[in-house]
Amino acid sequence: MSLIVITGCSSGIGAATARAFSAQGHSLLLLARRVAPMEALQLPRCLVRGCDVAEAVAAAEAEFGLPVACAVANAGLMQLGNLITQDEREWDAMFSVNCKGVRNLLQAVLPGMRERRRGTVIAISSIAGHKSFPNHAAYCGTKFAVGAIMETVRKESAPFGVRACVISPGVVSTELLGHSTDPDIIAGSVLGTVF
Repeated sequence: MSLIVITGCSSGIGAATARAFSAQGHSLLLLARRVAPMEALQLPRCLVRGCDVAEAVAAAEAEFGLPVACAVANAGLMQLGNLITQDEREWDAMFSVNCKGVRNLLQAVLPGMRERRRGTVIAISSIAGHKSFPNHAAYCGTKFAVGAIMETVRKESAPFGVRACVISPGVVSTELLGHSTDPDIIAGSVLGTVF
């Protein structure tokens, strides 16, 4: 079996992905800001960390005696807001988590994968990375950026036998909508009407 690294595993898609890989018998490194929900998954052969990604990857490879075979960049933050009035701190937070988080994971795993000439990196983006929606300027911007980052990674890593994939889900019932701070925008959003 392989060592799989997944970010954003405290809920939603990340937790479901962790369960699916665990059911296949893989060793896991789960990363998120909230450690307790990941520990509550109680998955076998699983290391849980809420710390520096590079340090955690090195610890997992030492713990399991395996190199990372697949890394899933799933950590995400969605704070809906009007382009003109949305607080800059929300923009900074989304670009930090949604874009820099992908970069941090890729920087931790790609050198080893390229050296071994095998591996897969996956970024969980969104349909919002292909189509824009009202009050989603920053969020859509981050998800369009994820697509561009991963396309560049694909071109740069393919000669080393490393695959780069993007998965772009539509509306999924997760905690993501709860990150938004404007109740009027939440109530009037496509997401607000679904949930």
